[in-house]
Amino acid sequence: MGLFTDEIAIDLGTANTLIIHNDKVVVNSPSIVAIDRTTNKVIAIGQEANMMQGKTHENIRTVRPLKDGVIADFNASEQMINRLIKSIPSLNRRFFSPSLRMVICIPSGITEVEMRAVKESAERVNGKEVYLIHEPMAAAIGIGVDIMQPKGNMIVDIGGGTTEIAIIALSGIVCDKSIKIAGDVFTSDIINYMRSKHNLYVGERTAEKIKIIVGSVVEDLDNPPEEMSVQGRDLLSGKPKQVIINHTEISKALDKSILRIEDAIMEALSQTPPELAADIYNTGIYLAGGGALLRGLDKRLSQKTDLPIYVAEDPLQAVVRGTGIALKNIERFKTVLIK
Repeated sequence: MGLFTDEIAIDLGTANTLIIHNDKVVVNSPSIVAIDRTTNKVIAIGQEANMMQGKTHENIRTVRPLKDGVIADFNASEQMINRLIKSIPSLNRRFFSPSLRMVICIPSGITEVEMRAVKESAERVNGKEVYLIHEPMAAAIGIGVDIMQPKGNMIVDIGGGTTEIAIIALSGIVCDKSIKIAGDVFTSDIINYMRSKHNLYVGERTAEKIKIIVGSVVEDLDNPPEEMSVQGRDLLSGKPKQVIINHTEISKALDKSILRIEDAIMEALSQTPPELAADIYNTGIYLAGGGALLRGLDKRLSQKTDLPIYVAEDPLQAVVRGTGIALKNIERFKTVLIK
């Protein structure tokens, strides 16, 4: 690519942004920005801003620039991308900033306007050549599925803002379904459950932690996680208090949202052409994205669909890995990339 151009692959997620440079994940940070209200300047991004979430005073606000997988706050997202790119050590040592060739992944249900927003953000941070790739496609490539084959594969990518369900064959998406039930909704389900069942008001970060430590979607697990103590504010007395919760409670809290994901998967299966349905019967369903880490999800989906379910080996990075592979082999994946 020469001295003046560099290549990066970006997975702009609602919850996390990951960047690959030289085949390595060089940035893996929460998609969150802290802004000073008086000057409108960005104070912190990523992990640092995440630590501030729910703990700020009136002069600082924390924003998540991406909502449901698309850019909601144009200014904040641009500054976030800019800072994250500048934090890449190997690009940082350069005397001048190189122009970039980028591949960015986007949700499959995205509109033209939202696509343009992503593209413009990329161009403003020195992106000379910008390609876009659909998330389920990137996930499939990252899992190691050969998408060029005339063979049907089903991918379910449960991210932070959206769940992307796609049937892929001949390097194209045959039918897809994108629903806005994903990690963020699970987090608010947990907040509501703690309120209604325990009269305990917990913040987003605590709910996120509960989801990771004791999150489950079935009640009978082979090796259940240990119980967890949760601190928050008592809604009746206003005092800080602590309760102990376990995975069965969380599986009840998440039940409705998981049902909706199951319905969406069944709907996608019902729209699948018969020849591809025959392939999927043999290949099963691949799970990617952070939601795939919920305990018992593979078991539950398998019972619902009567199909084998495979969880990607590192579901959080499957999408960005696929984006990175597409970046390295731009010629090969020309048909998949949107210029």
